[in-house]
Amino acid sequence: MTEILFYHLTEKTLEDALPPLLEKSLERGWRVAVQMQSAELMEALDTLLWTYREDSFLPHGTDDGDHVDQQSILLTTAAENLNSATVRFLLETAAPIEVETYTRMVFMFDGHDNAQLDAARAQWKVLKAAGHDLTYWQQDANGRWQKKA
Repeated sequence: MTEILFYHLTEKTLEDALPPLLEKSLERGWRVAVQMQSAELMEALDTLLWTYREDSFLPHGTDDGDHVDQQSILLTTAAENLNSATVRFLLETAAPIEVETYTRMVFMFDGHDNAQLDAARAQWKVLKAAGHDLTYWQQDANGRWQKKA
């Protein structure tokens, strides 16, 4: 069964929290899709992942680039699994399809954005009603993830 996690951003921004989670996914040998609603966010994350640390970068591609199916990390606005990912991150108010085809699904949402909070709550209800096991993580004052449910 797919492991489904909800990550509630309260202290750090998405731009600070996402890269370390992507690094851990690659360390585990997972192929990742990062789905979002807007092309603007995809463009911003595309730049960020190449430059977020002076000593490192995260190799990735976008769904409008070349060799989409070969990307270890694919940034996408599409709901389809274009790179045969085993882990899918859902940002903004992106909604999943085919939950069962993934090892892990991660909803990341901004705690200061009511639309994202409402979308995350709605997804939680739908997935819980479908019988999935869900975990909820929230940042502490230092930005570390704490399991709350």
